[in-house]
Amino acid sequence: MRDLAFIGFLAAIFALGFRRPFIFVLAYVYIDVVSPQRMSYFLLNAFPISAMAVGLAVLSWAAMDDKKDVRFAPRQGLMLALLAWCFFTTIRADFPIDAAFKWDWVWKALAFAIFLPLTLRTKLRIEALLLFMLLAVATIIIAGGMKTALGGGGYGQLKLIVDNNSGLFEGSIISTVAICIIPLILWFMKFGTIFPPDWRVKLFGAGFILGCLLMPIGTQARTGLVCAGLLAVLMLRDVKRRLVYVGTAVALGVLAIPFLPASFTARMGTIGTYQADASASTRIEVWKWTWQYVKDHPLGGGFEAYRQNQIKYDKIEVVGDGANQTIVRTPEIDKARAYHSAYFEMLGEQGWPGFILWAMIHLGGIFRMEVLRRRYRRAGDEQAWIAPLATALQHSHIVYLFGSTFVGIALNPFCYMLVGAQIGLDTYLGRKRAEESRVPMGKRRGSTEPVAV
Repeated sequence: MRDLAFIGFLAAIFALGFRRPFIFVLAYVYIDVVSPQRMSYFLLNAFPISAMAVGLAVLSWAAMDDKKDVRFAPRQGLMLALLAWCFFTTIRADFPIDAAFKWDWVWKALAFAIFLPLTLRTKLRIEALLLFMLLAVATIIIAGGMKTALGGGGYGQLKLIVDNNSGLFEGSIISTVAICIIPLILWFMKFGTIFPPDWRVKLFGAGFILGCLLMPIGTQARTGLVCAGLLAVLMLRDVKRRLVYVGTAVALGVLAIPFLPASFTARMGTIGTYQADASASTRIEVWKWTWQYVKDHPLGGGFEAYRQNQIKYDKIEVVGDGANQTIVRTPEIDKARAYHSAYFEMLGEQGWPGFILWAMIHLGGIFRMEVLRRRYRRAGDEQAWIAPLATALQHSHIVYLFGSTFVGIALNPFCYMLVGAQIGLDTYLGRKRAEESRVPMGKRRGSTEPVAV
């Protein structure tokens, strides 16, 4: 029955796509984020639904979409350069078979991110893309939040729809993504037009945000907790009564502590004592190994280069109480330990050239959103949505990059959809400014943008 439900839902989306071709783009977003083929027993696995969606999206855009004043942004060029560099490192990778497996999904993520902004020609399309991204990831977050609220969860124990610890179904990754999308949810609760922000939208948004905040608790991922702290600080920029905001946040945090699982508070306590935790200790040693590796291999070792590492470290624990405390050092050896950091992932796999390209893509996005935020922060009613959306995209990006310090998600497709949305917003506003500059001052009016997608 579940297979039939998925097939019926996807068939409906594809059918709508033949009337409104941009919906094929949204179909691919849903398939890439939710991965319904993972949840299927046999029917969906028989069809390359992801390839079908992206193929129809590209073909319909090429045949039917308006390409007047199409803009290819500098960051799209950077992603194209990164794609070419990843191909180069893949053909000379230290582990060619494993590298080819990762390349198989990386090139698709980058290629789609390069293509995506070309389709975002209207405000409605930009909003529809972001809404589909949120609702797609909501299928994972809401399920995980409900299980957490009902007493489930635990480190490595929270089952997110499917028993598959990869992609957005991995605890630290979904915790990072859950926190990073909160600014976008808040934007839809105030400025959304597809679903006007009435009490139903606001109620759903509040519940969705609660589910996002429950993800770090359910997964017991320390990354999610530090991301939530960073987001709380970033939101201070737009708060009018900052003392009230800080006081309320602290009070809610203190009141929530008694209701948190003991296992969660115990695990969060290891943030300050990382040397006693094997997971945190190995990360530090892997980062040291990667730094030394890049010194000898400045062009990187290709995807999965970490498989050759062998690290030795001492796990340090304080045993006893009071004056009887002693420090116990336990030697540990680990092999083929993953990077657990997007920054070291890029350094180890793509070397300095790939790391620089990657950093330019993301830092460029944060910079461009700040430009838009400042340019439109005093805009009138018809453009009042722009600065808040640029801010939301910027905050989401910053939180994602901060969380990626501790998780190897340098090339995760969801982040590059955010990048594509940023570029789409930037190029859309660039076209609108160019159009307005060609209209005589006395004839300028409100937006006459068509609503068709």
